[in-house]
Amino acid sequence: MSDDSNGRSRRPGAFSVKDDNADQPPVAQPRVPRTPASFDGNVVMTPDADDPFRETTLAVESVVLPEARPRKRRLSFGKVAVGALGIILSLAAGLWVDRLLRDLFTRADWLGYTALAVVAIGVLALLIVVARELSGMMQLTAIQKLKTETETAAASANSKLARAAQTKLVHLLAANPRTARGRTRLKESDGEIIDGPHLIELTERELLSPLDREARRLILAASKRVSIVTAVSPRALVDLGYVLYESARLIRAMAELYGGRPGTLGLLRLMRDVIAHLAVTGSIAAGDSLIQQVLGHGLASKLSARLGEGVINGLMTARIGIAAMDLCRPMPFRALKRPGIGDFLADLSPSAGRAIGEAVEK
Repeated sequence: MSDDSNGRSRRPGAFSVKDDNADQPPVAQPRVPRTPASFDGNVVMTPDADDPFRETTLAVESVVLPEARPRKRRLSFGKVAVGALGIILSLAAGLWVDRLLRDLFTRADWLGYTALAVVAIGVLALLIVVARELSGMMQLTAIQKLKTETETAAASANSKLARAAQTKLVHLLAANPRTARGRTRLKESDGEIIDGPHLIELTERELLSPLDREARRLILAASKRVSIVTAVSPRALVDLGYVLYESARLIRAMAELYGGRPGTLGLLRLMRDVIAHLAVTGSIAAGDSLIQQVLGHGLASKLSARLGEGVINGLMTARIGIAAMDLCRPMPFRALKRPGIGDFLADLSPSAGRAIGEAVEK
């Protein structure tokens, strides 16, 4: 408080200030058009080394890996050694069985004849198993040969090669009900297309389009299961075992979908080719940095560590499925788009998060 001239204290007061122009409407200012500006041309481009978004772009591009190819079969000293060891073990087993039969016949004739019948049944079953395994291996080889023939027919303008490849492909997939509509349409359009590459593209669209959709469904389902199980499992050994189990199931299902009937040896051959392809191409470059760049920065702050692990394992399973699809498909991707890891990201991550949330609530 302040004092007046008589020494008495004066309380502070409030005053209202009236604007003289408050009652007048605002005056609209005329809009002056902006004249075009010109630059002097000294625009400095950001170099690639200093581009903050280049790392993310390269990471996303690195997800699209080259198509898987089967390994070339060559004779090596390891195979010769394994073959020689197998022959020695077979001779040893034969000598042991012969000695056993002789001993049984010396004891009693009925024991010898019983053992002989059992050995005959076992040998017959072994021959059937070997025949099935060889048939499965030959079927996989025939599929790879058919893929080479379709590549040659698509690259050349020879319609005879294209029609021969189409006939073989129709015969290969004749037992699959998903190709019934495509086989009917190819039969209806027989003779209408004379250009070899166009005939190959039509065959791919009609016959392999439904199979590719089913293959994508199989890959996505296996990836989701791996993502969920590995996110909730308490042990890393359980994660590894389940990933191997789902990968083997997925590879076998992929081979059967595209007309192959692999046995145990054929499945091992496909798994070896898939692992070799992933090792050569660097698999999917799965790591925390790539997942953060593809799914969004700060993944660890948005998702739990276990859920992030599940997403990574699911992406690895999807990469294995795509490689198996490349190896088992009887035609190369020409008219249809080849799937990539990016095609499964949008479906895999949100579903994994919802599934984990439901499992935690239960």
